[in-house]
Amino acid sequence: MKSLLLTIAIFISCLSFTNAQSIHAGLKVGSNINKISGQSFKDEFTYGYHAGAFLQVGLGSKWTIQPEILYNQVNTDTSNRFSELYKLSVNKISNIKLSYLSIPVLLNYNLGNNFALQAGPQFGILLDQNRDLLQNGKDAFSKGDFSMLAGVQIKLSSLRIYGRYVIGLNNLNDIDNQDKWKSQSIQLGLGLTIF
Repeated sequence: MKSLLLTIAIFISCLSFTNAQSIHAGLKVGSNINKISGQSFKDEFTYGYHAGAFLQVGLGSKWTIQPEILYNQVNTDTSNRFSELYKLSVNKISNIKLSYLSIPVLLNYNLGNNFALQAGPQFGILLDQNRDLLQNGKDAFSKGDFSMLAGVQIKLSSLRIYGRYVIGLNNLNDIDNQDKWKSQSIQLGLGLTIF
């Protein structure tokens, strides 16, 4: 909740300090190519999706700030070592699905009218996780994920095509410190500017 309030405060501050040369809003949808690294997880990428909305505020001719609200689904699979590390009686726990409310705040640098570089932080709030992940009912994943992302965006009239790399900075393991779990993702998607 603190992250959400901080994001809103930053956004309002940016609006008040700019002359708001241009404000655009729209919807976006795309795919996530996810991976959670650590001994407990398979060293492979899995697929999920994201959907949400964005607001883009001009900060001059070259710079814009772009806060977003996204629903992110992350799928992953544990390695054979998961049960061994956490001394579980079950042999294999797999098909873990995590749902996040993600709030990226991007700074865009426009290289031209149609091409922009993007970078910024992303705050993720865990909405849902597999409840049968651990037999004792203990939640395995931390409630928040702080990430940095970088990418590119191509604008074709009201259509936006983007690709981003997202790297998690905090440990997602909420069980113990035996194994550090870090997220990484590649996001590919389309956005549509409404106004």
